[in-house]
Amino acid sequence: MSDVSGNGITPTPAVPPALPSVYGDDGVTVIGMIGVVREAAANQGATLSLFGGGINPGAEVPSGVDPDYILDFARTHEAAGFDMVLTGYSSSTPDGFEVAGYAAAHTQRLGYLIAHRPGFVAPTLAARKAATLDQLSNGRIALHVITGGNDLEQRQDGDWLDHDARYRRTDEYLAVMRRIWTETEPFDHDGEFYHLQDAYSQARCRQRPHLPLFFGGASDIALDVASRRADLFALWGEPRASIAQRIADVRQRTAAAGRNPDEMRFSLSARPILADTEAKAWQRAEEILARIQQATAGRVTPGVPTRPQSEGAWRLLRFAAEGSIHDERLWMPIAAASGASGSTTCLVGTPRQVADSLLAYYDLGCSAFIIRGFDPLADAADYGRELIPLLREGVAARRKARV
Repeated sequence: MSDVSGNGITPTPAVPPALPSVYGDDGVTVIGMIGVVREAAANQGATLSLFGGGINPGAEVPSGVDPDYILDFARTHEAAGFDMVLTGYSSSTPDGFEVAGYAAAHTQRLGYLIAHRPGFVAPTLAARKAATLDQLSNGRIALHVITGGNDLEQRQDGDWLDHDARYRRTDEYLAVMRRIWTETEPFDHDGEFYHLQDAYSQARCRQRPHLPLFFGGASDIALDVASRRADLFALWGEPRASIAQRIADVRQRTAAAGRNPDEMRFSLSARPILADTEAKAWQRAEEILARIQQATAGRVTPGVPTRPQSEGAWRLLRFAAEGSIHDERLWMPIAAASGASGSTTCLVGTPRQVADSLLAYYDLGCSAFIIRGFDPLADAADYGRELIPLLREGVAARRKARV
């Protein structure tokens, strides 16, 4: 085959047949989260942030990276039946690509959802990094695109764009990434933020047409960008009526963008608090809340999110102000106590009760669930004993009934 004119690059051959995706094949995707260092003793059992960079992080004093803990955490999730684990992102924490690559090399089946903030490396380079890791992990990589909801944190990495400009950059960034992964000829690009000549990558994703792109954000501009670029839209734990409205909104925007709305998937993030009786679960929830309130005293302004430009955080605080409990067991006080610092809404009850709540969200259109606990390693193992099997059984029954 002759070289492409002017640059000596030989186009890649026709793509091979599609391989199984990190989504799994049973209709539901269960995603956990791994950290890089064991939580401080003072936080054990009431840890808010696994990757650090937020309120009550796993290690109050930066202590590097614990390779043994990463592997223990990843293998615990794999044994518990999770499909993927999320690696977090902040302007001060270890690099998720490196963490995911290390863990993937020491696990067999588990997928890795890498939180990625556009704008700090070129989209061409990010696309090659992700494609390379997808190949080396045998197709076990996905990206969770988070544009950023805190101006101060953005500036710690040298980014001075405002909220809407960041989302315009993300839109262009993802458009370029998709082209790098799928086009077989070098291309030029002349946009608001990126100018490329003869852009091309020899590294192609193992998954086809490319690895999945998850997307987080709640503002109008975030919803529009997600509708154009994302494969899965990530939702924080909100009341079911709100989730139904948001799914309908995103699907409508996806159709308006010229895409098939049925191909957009949705995830829900929540923190299950489990016990063998409902009364014990609520008691455990109150104990966790008391410890978090103590840890965050004087560090959180009531009613104001820790990430002020995050519309998603504002939404959680508004729901918390409306009531502590929504839809039987969606519990909001920890979101209020932490300034809605990330995924902070909880589902409280027995494994069966919490599984039924997750299945109610599944019935609304959420086919993926990002779940983690306040005792992260122990909770991950605990979820694998009853909660995850009950969730999968419920999904299987629903799929069978539709046939």
